Amino acid sequence: MTVTLRAATPDDLMAVGALHQRSRVATYSSFLPPEALADPTPQAMGEYWAERWKWERDSHWMTLAVRDDTLVGFSYSGPDDEEGPDTGLLCAIHLAPAERGRGVGRELMIEALAGMRERGWRRAVLWVLRENVAARRFYERGGWQPTGTEQNEFIGTIPVPQLRYTLLL
Repeated sequence: MTVTLRAATPDDLMAVGALHQRSRVATYSSFLPPEALADPTPQAMGEYWAERWKWERDSHWMTLAVRDDTLVGFSYSGPDDEEGPDTGLLCAIHLAPAERGRGVGRELMIEALAGMRERGWRRAVLWVLRENVAARRFYERGGWQPTGTEQNEFIGTIPVPQLRYTLLL
């Protein structure tokens, strides 16, 4: 069946959290130990998204990918506070593990970039975990280029290096 993209609503955020947790575990388990991925729980991740949405809903947008009434992916985008008013930040694309390689991530990325263009942004940036080679390949196939900037994100108690990527819109 085909995938439909739609804007998220507050009622979707617990399901988004559960999918986000499944996606993280499936993707990061090849380079992070299980204890780093044990928290947050799907419930806690849903609560995280509900709280974040409360504060960012006027400046950010979340798009859901739905197949047969089942959430199979989401993207989250907004302004990039570090780069200035003409730059958007692709905060997240997460997929249900069974959806990898089926084109859903590409559809979500295309929609997020279109939203950035509609807002008049000329450039997009994102952060990706250095060890997430599949995601890096995905973004590079989409035209994204690494900037050479790195930072650490903590997953559990483990600092995990991230790389910054950019794309001219």
